[in-house]
Amino acid sequence: MDRLDAMEMFVRVVETGSFTKVAQEFATTQPTVTKQVAAMEARLKVRLLNRNTRGVSLTEPGALYYEKCKAIVTDVAEAESVVRVRQTQVHGQLRVGSSVAFGRRVVVPLALEFMAQNPQVQLDLSFEDRYTDLVANGIDVAIRLGKLADSALGARTLGMNPWVLVASPTYLRRHGTPRRPSDLKDHSALIYSSVQGNDLWRLRNASGEAVSVPVTGRLRSNNLSALLAAARAHMGIAALPHYVAVDSLAAGRVVEVLKTCRLPEQEIHAVYPSPRLVPQKVQAFVAFLQGRFAKDWWEEKRPSP
Repeated sequence: MDRLDAMEMFVRVVETGSFTKVAQEFATTQPTVTKQVAAMEARLKVRLLNRNTRGVSLTEPGALYYEKCKAIVTDVAEAESVVRVRQTQVHGQLRVGSSVAFGRRVVVPLALEFMAQNPQVQLDLSFEDRYTDLVANGIDVAIRLGKLADSALGARTLGMNPWVLVASPTYLRRHGTPRRPSDLKDHSALIYSSVQGNDLWRLRNASGEAVSVPVTGRLRSNNLSALLAAARAHMGIAALPHYVAVDSLAAGRVVEVLKTCRLPEQEIHAVYPSPRLVPQKVQAFVAFLQGRFAKDWWEEKRPSP
């Protein structure tokens, strides 16, 4: 077995916490996986994993080695994916899942573009604001926002989803324009309950320092479009994904507040049932999305949700 295969085994042992599961993934035996990791430790002359009856955990050098191995394995997989995508025609049904707002505003136009490029693909789009079991629901690939929990799922990072603070010019004329994060305490906040349920807005100020500001407001919603509508109706200041606010910003219906500060960005991931033997149609769609999310995609005008 070559060194790359051993690295891939090591990465999967860390991610699954189980030598047995990895043996099943690689169609080999648990002792074989154990020997591969032990041989790796012997070659490096350092312990990479702590083993006990409850599972495995990384040592400090093991954590460093894991990050490097994961990057190498990912790069090789992506390089092979690019070649396969270019050499093989994509066909068949592809079921794609996403959250509702992101799906309607962002995934739909991208999916239509992908279909135009691949006429033998049939897409089934499913939008829900809760994470669903991919296998149980027959989802080939889901687009998820935020940090991923460790799991046995396959995943690729697509890009970042920036957020902005916005308010209408009329609201700011009536109530004043915040000059620093602490000023937000004196304003009516339009709170997105799915993310900002604890009534704390976390920002980085112009100096890059992390600041948490407690906010209050009369409107709370788990729907981004409702918050944008409230901001346009002069009801307060909203923290929104940039892609939701982009059209209203361009039209002047809302303006960005505290431009020198940054809200946390969300990671965008493509997630699929297994990291091994990924279907060609999934590889092609993920590679397509990586290309589209590589730039400032959030600046593009989007259809209303």
